[in-house]
Amino acid sequence: MRRTGTNGKPRRKRRVFEKTFRAKVALAAVKGDKTLSDLAGQFDVHANQVSAWRQTLIDRAAELFEDGRLRKPGGAEADATHEELYEQIGRLKMEVEWLKKKSAQLD
Repeated sequence: MRRTGTNGKPRRKRRVFEKTFRAKVALAAVKGDKTLSDLAGQFDVHANQVSAWRQTLIDRAAELFEDGRLRKPGGAEADATHEELYEQIGRLKMEVEWLKKKSAQLD
C-alpha cells in the first residue's frame, strides 16, 4: 500500500543533500544579500532548512581553523577499538598458553 499525503498524492521521497550543496546554500545565506525565502526558492529547499544550515555554518566555522596538532585522531571511537583489540590479544595469549600446556602433556 502506498503512503499518500493529505491531498491524496504520493508523498515525495526524502531527499539527502550532499555536503557541498549544503555548504553552498549556507554560504549564500550567510552573505545576506537575499532573503531566506528567496534562497529556499532558488535552491528548492525549505526556508527552515536554509536557516538550519546557516546556523550550523556559523556555529562550526571555528572548527575549520583549529590546530590539527592538538586534535586526537579518532577520539573516543579509537579508544573503544583499542580496548577491544587489547581484550582480544589477552584472550589469544591465554589460548596459546593453554595449547602449549596441552601439547606438552601429549608428548
